[in-house]
Amino acid sequence: MINLLWLQSSGCGGCTMSLLNAESPDLLASLEAAGVNLLWHPSLSEQSGSEVRALLQELVDGEQRLDVLCLEGAVVCGPNGSGRFHVLAGTGVPMMAWVERLAARARYVVAVGSCASYGGVSSAGTNPAEVRGLQYDGEQRGGLLGGDYRSGAGAEVINVAGCPPHPNWITETLMGLSLEELDNRQLDPLGRPRFYADHLVHHGCPRNEFYEYKASARQASDNGCLMEHMGCIGTQAHGDCNIRLWNGQGSCTRGGFACINCTAPEFEEPGHPFVETPKLAGIPVGLPTDMPKAWFVALSSLSKAATPERLKENAVSDHIKVAPKIHTRKKR
Repeated sequence: MINLLWLQSSGCGGCTMSLLNAESPDLLASLEAAGVNLLWHPSLSEQSGSEVRALLQELVDGEQRLDVLCLEGAVVCGPNGSGRFHVLAGTGVPMMAWVERLAARARYVVAVGSCASYGGVSSAGTNPAEVRGLQYDGEQRGGLLGGDYRSGAGAEVINVAGCPPHPNWITETLMGLSLEELDNRQLDPLGRPRFYADHLVHHGCPRNEFYEYKASARQASDNGCLMEHMGCIGTQAHGDCNIRLWNGQGSCTRGGFACINCTAPEFEEPGHPFVETPKLAGIPVGLPTDMPKAWFVALSSLSKAATPERLKENAVSDHIKVAPKIHTRKKR
């Protein structure tokens, strides 16, 4: 049995909302099966006030074992590095300081969501609150704990990035920690668990036939590929969103929304509207992962020349206008 403490800092609470949608099994069954003892969660636990303050102090003093520290939301370090913009109620101590003290005691530290991982939406704009992630500040290692931080088990911060992350990304990370089967070797170069981060959102996307022929959507309700005009970067985004569906059946691209690469650092400020594809000389600037520009241009031209009429029609329609032909066996 492992002890888990969950804290929330600068964020929207969306990661917890996603976690509550865990299914097959549900959240409580998943935690029980993984041998996770939830010491406290601000939304799911009954304890409050003095009870929570006493628990935190016991953990800091080493009087109670802390196996996993989960932080949801980015760390507020302002003003001027003091952390006083976010003080834990009733303690007079900045949340930033509590996180540092607890991280020094934790066997593992998990950043839940892109805000806790890299700063995320909370750090966008001029960032007057001096918001950052636990071990990253955007794309740069550092963050609150520093790039060299290692937990009690010798692990880097585990970044379950996503805005929000899929509930099973969180529960499977906790299961891996409980079984002691998730260490630095199972993390990608940005600290994300490889079981979901070694996939691309493009994998399993139902719009892939349109992508292959560059039959593109022109507006949000169209069926076609969202990459060429609608800002989708699922060919670059790390995540198994179209393989491990959300709520059993959905994903952003299945719902008609472009993938905005929310598992990546600094996705929140792409430098252009999310629903527009920036281009240079008519060629999308953000090309698919591992594809040289010359190859993309050549393949794109060939694909468009070979696009079946069915796909041309359906790509710019909100429903299937032309069904695939039915092929029958040749008579002997």
